[in-house]
Amino acid sequence: MSNQKTEVIAIIPARYDSNRFPGKPLARIAGKSMIQHVVERAQAVKILSRVVVATDDSRIATCVEQFGGEYVMTRKDHVSGSDRLAEAAEILEISEHDVVVNIQGDQPLFPAEVVEQLVQPLLDDPTLPMSTLIFKIIRSEEIQDPNHVKTVFDRNNFALYFSRSPIPFQRNPDEKIKPTYYKHLGLYAYRKSFLLDFVALPEGEWERFEKLEQLRALEFGYKIKVTVTGHDSIEVDTPEDLLRVEKYLQKDV
Repeated sequence: MSNQKTEVIAIIPARYDSNRFPGKPLARIAGKSMIQHVVERAQAVKILSRVVVATDDSRIATCVEQFGGEYVMTRKDHVSGSDRLAEAAEILEISEHDVVVNIQGDQPLFPAEVVEQLVQPLLDDPTLPMSTLIFKIIRSEEIQDPNHVKTVFDRNNFALYFSRSPIPFQRNPDEKIKPTYYKHLGLYAYRKSFLLDFVALPEGEWERFEKLEQLRALEFGYKIKVTVTGHDSIEVDTPEDLLRVEKYLQKDV
């Protein structure tokens, strides 16, 4: 095996078009665009050697350029963030053994620690293809909410399944001991070579029903390492979510 140091590069997919919130990456939060908040958070993560926005829209590219960030232009016809990520990784000529981190452009509050927790399994074990993060659900309303994806995993912390439904299902609701539910947080780390293999796979059957592309990896026999983090994430899906984020930012100041 090569002694070449593994680089960790963050790519932030950012689309302008969104059914629920068009122009979301450019939404203003406490005087800055959301994409700037995400980039600056990522730039503060020591384990990352590079932070790049992957976008298909010149308005987002201009915004990133204005605050001094790095970006690449990708095609508009990608069906998923992973496809955009893979194209960006090729444009950037990232080495096959390096690690690509997919940081969502709508999570402007993630702490640096979660990226380190996400990446470390791939640095510790060069045979792992990908990893992701999960969080023990605290707010009970999230268990039934299909927007919060639930996860079950084996004793070695490899994902068994992801679902928009509550898993596990409790057959006897009168039982005193209740299941522990974990939700999936939308950050991924991939070995670059696996990322290219992954986007070349056809859509999986379970992926088609659940609309969760990580199920494609499981269906085709690849392992996904999950790390339980103590940090929840706040995603901005609607203009109303911006107010929640601003409140949290005010607490950090």
